[in-house]
Amino acid sequence: MNSLQFLAETQVFGIVIHPWKIVGLSGGVVFGLRFIIQWIASERARKSVIPFGFWECSALGSLLMLSYFAIYQRDSVGVLSTAMPLPIYLRNLYFRYTHRHPKHAGNEPRPPE
Repeated sequence: MNSLQFLAETQVFGIVIHPWKIVGLSGGVVFGLRFIIQWIASERARKSVIPFGFWECSALGSLLMLSYFAIYQRDSVGVLSTAMPLPIYLRNLYFRYTHRHPKHAGNEPRPPE
């Protein structure tokens, strides 16, 4: 067996694994990690919060799964289910990266009581 054939396709416990499946599975894992990140952040804050990592995992996981469904599977249901919420994830990342502190003290959020 040459090494390029191993990269193209192999079986693990009877399951066929190839690079595109790794992309799709990685997307699913990254997408699922967002809930663990949110859970840990909420436990630390002792209230429900959505940390920045939640949006990063959402966007990265969606992009990986979108590429898997669009390029390899050519599955319209998978493409739509991963592409529809992607603008929301990207918009929240945009807000995070472009957020600037207010210039006037009166525009600051209220301090916690």
